[in-house]
Amino acid sequence: MDRLVVSDHVVFGDRLDAYGDPSVGGTPGGRQPTGPDGEWLEPLTVLSFVASRTSRIRLGTSILLAALRRPAVLAKTVATLDTLSGGRVDLGVGVGWQQAEYDAAGLDFDERGRLLDDTLETCRSLWSGDPVRLADDAASSVQARPTPVRGVDLPVWVSGTVNGAVARRLARFGSGWIPWGDAAADLPRSIPEMRTRVERAGGDADSFGVVGTARVVEVDGVPSAAATLAGVEDLVAAGVTDVRVSWPVAPDAESDLEQLVALVDELRRRVG
Repeated sequence: MDRLVVSDHVVFGDRLDAYGDPSVGGTPGGRQPTGPDGEWLEPLTVLSFVASRTSRIRLGTSILLAALRRPAVLAKTVATLDTLSGGRVDLGVGVGWQQAEYDAAGLDFDERGRLLDDTLETCRSLWSGDPVRLADDAASSVQARPTPVRGVDLPVWVSGTVNGAVARRLARFGSGWIPWGDAAADLPRSIPEMRTRVERAGGDADSFGVVGTARVVEVDGVPSAAATLAGVEDLVAAGVTDVRVSWPVAPDAESDLEQLVALVDELRRRVG
């Protein structure tokens, strides 16, 4: 295990059925893991806590609703976390599926793709450390320090389905792709298609990683590392470079730690 990733919700509305509606960014048949009263900690704050207690594990978001944050403030926050953690941040971003969050932030849900692109552009500009004008009509240039350890090359993972907007975003900003919806359900089809689209968008078709998720499988009511990871070889064969597991335990007891260690050992055995 080399990366811990955490997800993001700023608020919840009462239309959780949208999680399963592809027309608004949901995934077919999907169900939101919690109700509107679910406990969702702010991910960059959580990763700051984790960073202070670890030294090697990478710190990721999957995904951060980046467009809900003011771009310059997000750039500063991510750069600070990356600096304090010694360059361990992987920023996974996406547009999300819930209009209520954009409404709460005073943003137009229909403009969420453009807002995300603008946010990433601002972050990259400020991460260069050079003086930049963030708007054509800006009165003066600005710059921000610290910059990420790798500067503008801080890894950005773009989430989404196979479509032109996501392909262009991945070509422009992405170190990796987090497939969503029908793309995640059919990786042997979607990965080659996305690589083709990225190349058409001017990007390098072979330069980005791809996330695949191993679904947790229980045996006799207990999560089984071997059963859960039985499909890892198929994920790798499809083109997945980063295998992730949402393991349903918290490592605060000896038995939980044993299960987590068993999962990591099994994953290492299967992927070498």
